[in-house]
Formats: sequence, structure tokens, C-alpha cells
Amino acid sequence: MTFEKLGLRPALLARLAEQNLTTPTPIQTRAIPEALQGRDVLGLAQTGTGKTLAFGLPIADALLAQAAKCEPKSTRALILAPTRELAKQITDNLQAILKNAHLRVGLVVGGASINAQTQRLLRGTHILVATPGRLIDLLDRNAINLAKTEYLVLDEADQMLDLGFIHALRKIATLLPKQRQTLLFSATMPKLMDEIAASFLTDPLRIEVTPPGKTADKVDQSVVFVSPAMKPNALIDLLDEHREELALVFTRTKYGADKLAKKIDQAGFAVSAIHGNKSQGQRNRALSEFKEGKIRVLVATDVAARGIDIPDVRHVYNFELPNVADNYVHRIGRTARAGKDGRAVSLCSEEEMGELLDIEKVIGQQIETAGGTRPAGRSAAKPKSGGRGRGGRGGGAQAQGKPQGKPQGNAAGKPKAGNRNRRRRSGGQRNAA
Repeated sequence: MTFEKLGLRPALLARLAEQNLTTPTPIQTRAIPEALQGRDVLGLAQTGTGKTLAFGLPIADALLAQAAKCEPKSTRALILAPTRELAKQITDNLQAILKNAHLRVGLVVGGASINAQTQRLLRGTHILVATPGRLIDLLDRNAINLAKTEYLVLDEADQMLDLGFIHALRKIATLLPKQRQTLLFSATMPKLMDEIAASFLTDPLRIEVTPPGKTADKVDQSVVFVSPAMKPNALIDLLDEHREELALVFTRTKYGADKLAKKIDQAGFAVSAIHGNKSQGQRNRALSEFKEGKIRVLVATDVAARGIDIPDVRHVYNFELPNVADNYVHRIGRTARAGKDGRAVSLCSEEEMGELLDIEKVIGQQIETAGGTRPAGRSAAKPKSGGRGRGGRGGGAQAQGKPQGKPQGNAAGKPKAGNRNRRRRSGGQRNAA
């Protein structure tokens, strides 16, 4: 299959060829023809499989064919993304395929001047990429009108639920025309997604390239059991084995990200941190330096997990396991991109066993132990049918060292109750995106 066979306009094919993109991914192959026919699509695919072009190309094709102008303060197509980084990445990709075209692509996210964004929206925008929080702010100021929106995309809709955007999405839905085309894409499918799908989609075609929760095939996964106090040293030992390769480290909190970045810096690594408290300029600069290899280690919270599309990321380290099991899939999806191999190592304390078991249930496999000892009687449930993993190949010898031995932490030898049920979906994180 080639992009030419999908029925796209020659101008778009030329832009794709300039970027050496000739063969569509499975989600693109199945979603683009249906979207070109005007159908609503619910697409489920792993991170890093090209979902942006799966929805971006059909919308660009339709708008190029219409050659219509935008009314002031309006947008013809609205794309919602959960984080600033992902919104920026989508905007960059769309601008690349629309080079020299008459279509205007706008970006509105938190952390930037709302007055400047308001001014740019005055003349209208063909395609507007936005985070829900900032879009609501602009709607409240009457800076944007959605009455003429013909196309809507919800990208990574599951994370928008995790970040507390459900009320914002419901409000936005009431302001959109009923006659429109909607494309919803996600890597995981939590139960609340059914409500979102029912509110936004009309008779959608469900395209499931990979089962929800399935991790990328080329990621070697392993877990090291270690006490909380020993985690920083264990991480630094792991990083030291691959000093010249890019590594992404995930923490749960903003404070924890900054604190860990300082420890890594003191160990002699070029490191930076990104999270919701950083300004947009700081976040952009850190990502740019990471992509260019000026820094080798980037510490991030989940709010910045999606939108980090850097093919050279070789290692992902979960310094702390995520409270929401589905986020594990997205975290480790930052590596093994663009056909490359990747490695994901999780540092797990005894207190985090609840979270680990939830993750193993979601991905349908028990993650291979590469250091320390899994607490007795704390094995994962039997893998789902079809679930498989590559285990911890390549993560054994490097992960030994200090994490060895029985995990310390909770003296009772039993994970704290309720860990697996904690969910951080507070609407207060809206502005962080």
C-alpha cells in the first residue's frame, strides 16, 4: 500500500514525498479512506503509529478541495489534544504537509499569551489545534466561535479524561454543529471513553489496529525491585550504562521531577525537566535540546508524556510507576518509535506493587524481573489471550548492582492498600496543559 492508492490530492502526496513518507502505517491505511468518505472514525492504535496523519491528511484534503475562506473568529476544523507538547507536535506536522497551501493552521495552548492568541484568531483559522483548557478560556472571552466547525478531532482522548477535561469536553460538544465529521483517536480505551464516543460521534467506524493496552512490540520491558531510598542510585547506575544514548525518565509529581533532575545533574549527566509548572518556553527549549542531543536525560511527568515524539529515545525509565495503569503504555511508547528498538525499565518499591499488578493486567503479561526480588505471592494474573511481550532482554546485567536483594520500604511486607485505586483526574490540572 502507498499513499497514492488512498485517494489523496497530488499536493499532499508531493508534501509527503518531500518528507520521504511513501508507505502509510496500518492505522493510516484503514482510517484515511473512511475519513475521506466523510465517516466518523473511532481509531485505536499504539502511540507512535502515525495517528496525526491518519486524521490530518483527510481533513487537509477536504479543506483544500473546498478552497473556502474562514469567517472571523471561526475555525473550519478543530483538533483537541491533552498537552501543549502534543498540540505543538500536531501543528508542526500539519504545517509540514500544508507547506505553500492557503490553509492557516493555528495553535492555542496554555502557557502562552492569551491576548496574542485572541488577536491571531480574529481573521479566522482553517485548522485550529488546541488544548481544552485554553480553548474554554478563549470561548469564555468570545474570541472563537465553533458554529462553523465542520471537522472535529479528539486526539489521545483517554488522557484528556485522566487530566480532568471531561467537563470541558462536554461544554465544547454543546457549541459544535451537529452536522460535522468527528474523528477520535486513542491508544487505550477506558470505560469513560464510551460516554465520550456517544457524545461526539455519529455511527462511527471502529478501527482497532492493536488491542487497547498493547505495548509496542520492539520495547524490551523489565522491572527492578528496589526500596524508595535506593531508587536514585539505582537509576543513576542504569543511566551510566548508556551515557551516550537518550533516556526519558518519568516521575509522578512536578516537585519530584525537579528534585530527581538535580540528583542526576550532580551525577554528571546533562539533564533537564519538563512538567506543568514550567513555562512553555522552558518546555520547548528542553525538548529541543533533548532532541538535538545537547542533554541526554529528560525527566518528565505524565502531563508531558504524550507529544514527545523523538525517534532517538532509546531508554524509558519509570522512576515511579504511574497511578493510572494505562499511562504506562503511553510512557514506554516514547521509545521504539519510527521502527527502532527501545528499552523500558521500571523501578518498583514494595509500596507500588498494587500499581505494578494493575499495569501487568492492562498489558496482559508479567514484566520480567531484572533486579531485586518480586515479593512472594505478588505475581500478575494470567496474561490475556494474545498478550505477549519481549520481556527484559538487554535489561539484565545493567539493572543489577545496587537494586539487588529483597526490596525494602514497607516494613509490614505488604503493599499499602488503595494504591491501585488512586486516580488523579482533578480538573485542577487543566491549566497545566
